[in-house]
Amino acid sequence: MSLKDQITEDMKNAMRAKEVARLGTIRLLLAAIKQREVDDRIVLDDAAVIATIEKMIKQRKDSISQFEKAGRDDLVAVEAAEMVILQTYLPEQISDAEVEAAVAAAVSSTGAAGPQDMGKVIGALKSQLAGKADMGKVSGLVKAALAK
Repeated sequence: MSLKDQITEDMKNAMRAKEVARLGTIRLLLAAIKQREVDDRIVLDDAAVIATIEKMIKQRKDSISQFEKAGRDDLVAVEAAEMVILQTYLPEQISDAEVEAAVAAAVSSTGAAGPQDMGKVIGALKSQLAGKADMGKVSGLVKAALAK
């Protein structure tokens, strides 16, 4: 079963169980997936669905930081709950040690010598770590590795 089919099934189950918050979040996710399919005129595979989920999670993180600055704890709670639901559709996250090992391997395999080669290293890591690690954190590790 594809990830998109699993999300659709989860939406049906949330409707049956009358889980309002979960249902709303899943509907937002399916709408984002459908919007991307219509805009690009393609059918999204699991990797593209994961990329869409990651984008939505990033949006939630940005919203949470803005709402915290504004003192809107009620909205922070809503966004955090949505983020938790969205994270259930991502693959298992890998540990920091595994990310650091992957960064070290990518730096050595691409022959990166300095910060100008960061794009090459990130490109090699993106397919390997997409959905399994926070790419913002990975970017910071790559930058640190290349600065040495």
